[in-house]
Amino acid sequence: MGVIGAGVHGLHHVRLLSAMDGVVLTGIHDTDGEVRNRIAQDFSTTGFETLEALLDDVDCVSVAVPTSSHYRVVMECFAAGKHVLVEKPIAATVDEARTIVGEADKRGLVCAVGHIERFNSAYRSIMSGDTSPVFIESHRLSVYNPRGTDVAVVLDLMIHDIDIVLDMVRRPVTSVSAVGVPVVSDEVDIANARLEFESGCVANLTASRISTRKMRKIRTFQRNAYLSMDFLTGETEVFRLEPGIRPAAVPGATPQLMNGISYAKYPNDGSNALALELEDFIEAVKSGSKPTVTASDGMKALEVASRVLDGMEVSSRSMV
Repeated sequence: MGVIGAGVHGLHHVRLLSAMDGVVLTGIHDTDGEVRNRIAQDFSTTGFETLEALLDDVDCVSVAVPTSSHYRVVMECFAAGKHVLVEKPIAATVDEARTIVGEADKRGLVCAVGHIERFNSAYRSIMSGDTSPVFIESHRLSVYNPRGTDVAVVLDLMIHDIDIVLDMVRRPVTSVSAVGVPVVSDEVDIANARLEFESGCVANLTASRISTRKMRKIRTFQRNAYLSMDFLTGETEVFRLEPGIRPAAVPGATPQLMNGISYAKYPNDGSNALALELEDFIEAVKSGSKPTVTASDGMKALEVASRVLDGMEVSSRSMV
């Protein structure tokens, strides 16, 4: 396996893959020669000067280059017959994402997208249970960091929660409304979106990269249950109404139909979400199975994120 792009995200891929059983880290490619050589030396691997040279020596790659380069790099990897794990978002535009999905299918190649929160302990702990949300509220707040401000906060942060919500609801989005404000950059830095689904479920998503503290929480409400997932701590709390008959407090009164609330807390299981994501991709390559987050999943998340951004643009024009 090789890693393309040795920046903040790519470095974590290199670190984990270099120590992972069942995979050989053949090498890395980065356009910055100094960075490429330093990281290759630190992890006792090869720094390939060109992408073509790396692709000649690997079965699959993880792509951690800037979003604007995803399409070009992924398509070059496909042309060389290589399986790809690409960081989120899958591409810069929906059209590029659709082409990636079609090309992977045509060539029979695995293409996974790095929506890492699918592997977070907080989310994995509830996926085997009954999740039928009717209302979802998410808050993803981050302190300011210049990295990532080349795109709107919707593509930088909110898209994580869009992917989770789509995976939970599994119904088409029928309506999108959104507001957003650029504060410290030329792109939208704080945004709120309301998604309405064919099932009647409503999701209210807030993302900000100008907060004074971090928060990554999703709360879901469904009949007789409330779930609170904390993606920072990796913990989830579940409250459920338990059916039963409680004796009437007043003779002749109608008995209450609920006799209490059960509570369960799922602690962080200590796993590394990125390591699980990489292992999931590698297993898909080896076995020919589908990865947890497919290229189609990544495309759907980007489609909704694009609708959110388009809604903001319409609102902005209407205010002029």
